[in-house]
Amino acid sequence: MSQISEAIRDGAEGFFRTQYGTISKMALLLALVILSIYLFRNTTPQQESSGLGRATSAYITVAAFLLGALCSGVAGYVGMWVSVRANVRVSSAARRSAREALQVAVRAGGFSALVVVGMAVIGIAILYATFYVWLGVDSPGSMKVTDLPLLLVGYGFGASFVALFAQLGGGIYTKAADVGADLVGKVEQGIPEDDPRNPAVIADLVGDNVGDCAARGADLFESIAAEIISAMILGGTMAQRCKIEDPSGFILFPLVVHSFDLVVSSIGILSIRSTRDSSVKAPIEDPMTILQKGYSVTIVLAILTFAGSTRWLLYTEQAPSAWLNFALCGLVGIITAYVFVWITKYYTDYKHEPVRTLALSSSTGHGTNIIAGVSLGLESTALPVLVISISIISAFWLGHTSGLVDETGSPTGGLFGTAVATMGMLSTAAYILTMDMFGPIADNAGGIVEMSQQPESVREITDVLDAVGNTTKATTKGFAIGSAALASFLLFSAYMDEVASFAHESFKQVDIAIPEVFIGGLLGSMLIFLFSAWACAAVGRTAQEVVKEVRRQFIERPGIMDYKEKPDYGRCVAIVASASLREMIKPGALAIVSPIVVGFLFRVLGHYTGHPLLGAKVVAALLMFATVSGILMALFLNTAGGAWDNAKKYIETGALGGKGSDSHKAAVTGDTVGDPFKDTAGPSLHVLIKMLATITLVMAPVFL
Repeated sequence: MSQISEAIRDGAEGFFRTQYGTISKMALLLALVILSIYLFRNTTPQQESSGLGRATSAYITVAAFLLGALCSGVAGYVGMWVSVRANVRVSSAARRSAREALQVAVRAGGFSALVVVGMAVIGIAILYATFYVWLGVDSPGSMKVTDLPLLLVGYGFGASFVALFAQLGGGIYTKAADVGADLVGKVEQGIPEDDPRNPAVIADLVGDNVGDCAARGADLFESIAAEIISAMILGGTMAQRCKIEDPSGFILFPLVVHSFDLVVSSIGILSIRSTRDSSVKAPIEDPMTILQKGYSVTIVLAILTFAGSTRWLLYTEQAPSAWLNFALCGLVGIITAYVFVWITKYYTDYKHEPVRTLALSSSTGHGTNIIAGVSLGLESTALPVLVISISIISAFWLGHTSGLVDETGSPTGGLFGTAVATMGMLSTAAYILTMDMFGPIADNAGGIVEMSQQPESVREITDVLDAVGNTTKATTKGFAIGSAALASFLLFSAYMDEVASFAHESFKQVDIAIPEVFIGGLLGSMLIFLFSAWACAAVGRTAQEVVKEVRRQFIERPGIMDYKEKPDYGRCVAIVASASLREMIKPGALAIVSPIVVGFLFRVLGHYTGHPLLGAKVVAALLMFATVSGILMALFLNTAGGAWDNAKKYIETGALGGKGSDSHKAAVTGDTVGDPFKDTAGPSLHVLIKMLATITLVMAPVFL
């Protein structure tokens, strides 16, 4: 077990060093571009009144960008570092009892999750405090505290930048290795999953760590960072418009909420304990039930701490009952998170009808399995969209009727209400990330058990944990999409406020009946489809290289099947590592360059046609349409992929002929189609949606 774990650790850490070395170079290059743009741009009225010059503003933005990128990288590293050390411990625990194996996996995932969320909070808090002291905020002739959050947007962009490439590179690695191992190993050679005779098995297990643990850590870090910054901006803007005497509570509220998240999620994680009478022969209790109990504990505590935080920080004499409205906004967000988790579980867990119907379609062939999976994925977009729509409207209405008004008497709390709902949704983020990290750790443990040829009873335990891990991974992806949708709505509002600030005129509406603006929207939707296509194609090309190598080894080393010869695991690891680093560049560059180029070209066109805000309007449409298309596409990709995977797992339990049957082979084909959907293109879209919003915030001067 230790030897196998060490091989996985070496492969994961080697790839991580190379991948993040490449990302670091690209981040430094982009930092120089941002510095150049900000040194030659106009300043806002707020910056002029506070004496903040172009050079200072440029260096602040670049410093925030680099710090965000660094923290995002560290968040990913922590996730990977823990997972490659926890996998062998879970394997060992599975020899004793299922409950102990579950506890070890959950505690390991929980440690990573708490570090990731803690870093997001501490990073922004340090940056905020540094700027506050350095710029002498709120002293005569200096910047107002309500304008300070605008200086933090670079941090969110840095986090998004690293998360996108981490997700792309890690996703391509893990799924190319997985698809290559499955197609040749399971379908052609008829050997079990994670069999030591498969030359791609180590690459597959390494991929679980770099693709799921490291990339998801960076992804959720970026989600929380973007949500905190956008909520701080909107809180500051609202406090300024309402002339609230002490606006600091509205600005710091997101940081306090996520600090409580660390506490309540820790209690939820610790509530999952092993029992004394557990043994390897004892009946296996459903791990999902145990995880849901922990989630229920976390939610109850989150509701209590959220209500207390709103009363403490959002109470104001101008509207004494406003805090109650905002507490209800938070409740809307928490309920939204729970419903999202339930919907995704319904569509991806083989205990429910959709996955069982999909598994049944495998009995009539490969084609019917694919058709059923695609239709399931398309159908699964309906309920989440309805839930997001209801939550946005409910939170906006609660904020709008909070009693907070500006100088003209107009209600101004609507957008901040939506921000508070987003905070509510992410108020259990650490526990959600724990469930996500649990999946790949359990998967790795199963691989180690299979490769070390442990007794069947031990493999049964890790199989159950692995199946639950697939569901929790799908569930947390649904949660990530919901939070991305709400966070993007907030960031879009922040973008429009920033454009108005730079342009010195109102910018509250975007008319999509204008041909150029409509074209911007079309380009935004096209960007989502093209990005997804390139991400899936990257997995396909890399998987082809793996398939050829695995086939070559089986032909040239016939003794592999009889355990007389050892496969060359290192060759597959090297192929996947180099190909994934090469393939991540093109879709990543498309995502970063597209909004900048589109905005700049239409800015030039607007300059010659007498429409100075045309570039900003076109980018707003691009952002809006890309967000809508991206949410739907991500829902489809994630749910279809998760359902295909668990349909295969369901058949492997002995249903519909079990392992090796024609139904199983058809289900494996569906799983290989779903792999790049759910673990490469889908999760990358969560990051892309938020990165488009943060990049437009940082690059707004280019569009004017």
